[in-house]
Amino acid sequence: MIRSAKPAAKKAKPPSFKRERALIKNGAGLIAGCDEAGRGPLAGPVVAAAVVLDPKRIPKGIDDSKKLTRERREELFDEICASAAVSVTVASVARIERDNILRASLWALARSVNALPERPTHVFVDGRDKIDVRCECQAVIGGDALVVSIAAASIVAKVARDRLMCQLALDHPGYGFESHMGYGVPVHLEALRRLGPTVHHRRLFAPVAALLQPAVPPPELDLGLPLPSVA
Repeated sequence: MIRSAKPAAKKAKPPSFKRERALIKNGAGLIAGCDEAGRGPLAGPVVAAAVVLDPKRIPKGIDDSKKLTRERREELFDEICASAAVSVTVASVARIERDNILRASLWALARSVNALPERPTHVFVDGRDKIDVRCECQAVIGGDALVVSIAAASIVAKVARDRLMCQLALDHPGYGFESHMGYGVPVHLEALRRLGPTVHHRRLFAPVAALLQPAVPPPELDLGLPLPSVA
């Protein structure tokens, strides 16, 4: 019996400029995309970026930053910064602990858009939450794989955060920040247990908080013996 070969899996299409182009045709001005990097790590800030691409100078190969190699992200980072309007905002660990990770991320995203050299008329943001900006805002779930402006912002945010974590690695050797960027991988958890948290660790995140809990003394046992006298 001859079995027919399985059809090859379709390659995912890269993000496109389709949504931006439709708005521009309808008279919109500048269109921005924004995204963040660093919601999940146990250490380091959240970094958000906003990007307004020049329709005539869109770098080739822009994709969701998670689908690109580190080397390719670095190349595209330079190309995007050289051809587009870019803004980056850092939400510190202190802000994350004060506001919670979601609010800190949304604050950073909004601040990035509002800090662009020229105010956009429309912004696409990755995810389900709109942000507080002075223009029309559309949230796009999975937007970094669909909207090229969001994908460009995801690259800028990721590279900017990675570079920052590499700087922290120089100040705090032994944690491996330069390789795992603060995520809770086994080597990071082992370093946390061995060295303890740094000032850059998110102390409200469960694996870090567990290390900060004081040891609970064992309950006293009543053995029925007379208490010692105290002079």
